[in-house]
Amino acid sequence: MTVTYHTDLDQGTDEWLAARMGVLTASEVKLILTPTLKIANNDKTRAHVYELLAQRINKYVEPHFIGDDMLRGYDDEILARAKYEEANDPVTECGFITNDKFGFTMGYSPDGLVGDDGLIECKSRRQKFQVETICDDAVPDEYMMQLQTGLLITERKWIDFISYSGGMHMWVKRVYPDPVIQVAIIDAATAFEESIQSRLKAYTDTLAHADTRAYPTERAAEADMMTEGDYT
Repeated sequence: MTVTYHTDLDQGTDEWLAARMGVLTASEVKLILTPTLKIANNDKTRAHVYELLAQRINKYVEPHFIGDDMLRGYDDEILARAKYEEANDPVTECGFITNDKFGFTMGYSPDGLVGDDGLIECKSRRQKFQVETICDDAVPDEYMMQLQTGLLITERKWIDFISYSGGMHMWVKRVYPDPVIQVAIIDAATAFEESIQSRLKAYTDTLAHADTRAYPTERAAEADMMTEGDYT
């Protein structure tokens, strides 16, 4: 098994969160790979190791705060997808896609599938950034890792990056697989998985030690205060 389409999942649901549990996803690759395509080793990388490891151990994804930008993004994604279909081709929604051919599983939540070869990734932008993107006529660097990881996981031929800001022109740029970036992604993801496995061994060894004082607990009700995150 390599590429698996989870078409029965709706993004944002408990079932979707369960499918992503402990899985490195496309939006998180920026935490493990530097802009110069070096394997990252910093506080954010290490924090993400522990976050995914905790999910695997505890079979639980902590709730995330949904801010104004994220709420606007949900609405804008619907509008952008409809505008894209009007001007281009039909789009099929899919909750989650996984690929396990790397020796571990990576995942991607696409904003849409186009035919058998394409994808779309929609970003809701503030108007100043929309103007900058159109002037530069280039996909912002901050999104390229996610796009290339989405292509790597799905093994599709292209992805249309959609930059949307209500009241302004919607800007679309087609991106193709970049072998250099994708090799770097695989190397970084492999190192990241090795870090998770190393920390898992440390966790189990500690609990197994005769002198360790550790006691099972029950999970309390969801806290009102939550931390912001990116579910893409």
